[in-house]
Amino acid sequence: MPVASPLPDTEPPHDCPRCPRLVALRNELRLEHPDWWNAPVHAFGDAGAWLGIVGLAPGKHGANRTGRPFTGDYAGDLLYETLGKFGLSNDRYDGRPDDGLMLDGAVIVNAVRCLPPQNKPTPKEINACRPFLADQRAALPQLHVLVALGRIAHDSVLRMFGERLADHPFGHGAEHAMPDGAVLIDSYHCSRYNTNTRRLTPEMFEAVFARALALKPAR
Repeated sequence: MPVASPLPDTEPPHDCPRCPRLVALRNELRLEHPDWWNAPVHAFGDAGAWLGIVGLAPGKHGANRTGRPFTGDYAGDLLYETLGKFGLSNDRYDGRPDDGLMLDGAVIVNAVRCLPPQNKPTPKEINACRPFLADQRAALPQLHVLVALGRIAHDSVLRMFGERLADHPFGHGAEHAMPDGAVLIDSYHCSRYNTNTRRLTPEMFEAVFARALALKPAR
């Protein structure tokens, strides 16, 4: 079983019916892999977070299997190693939801909570899931910095705030002021493809979190 959400009142139900295509895939995988999580993946981290990390969607063999964001696949290896390096976790990541990992000052959510076919959610599916993202932002009063991992996360955060996409072009390391005072920082997604092609290097990824820490509000 996955770790408990820090924001339980904002999560989609285990059998969320909003997206028929994703429900069909979920049901198929429940038959094929009954020991996997195969349900909407909840937030993970600190309910008092100042930093929010927004991913795309659960990976088939990662979060969809384990029930914890970015857990069990390559993207999680890089993300959690980076969070540990910057003191945002207790650095106990071992690719399992029972590894004892805890985040400090950070929370991770996805723009889409269920596994999409070929990791490609449709615009309708992204829109259907955005209310959960908005509810979680509202439930995190200390949140000041958001890091969007990839363009879909970037676009979904902007739409959540009612911002025009044309006013905030995506770019690795780009910063965007949000109407509630938060700052959105873009990053290329920490996927195996992006790192294998060197579109994203560990140094580039670390620079995003170094900048996020520089924007951390004083207590």
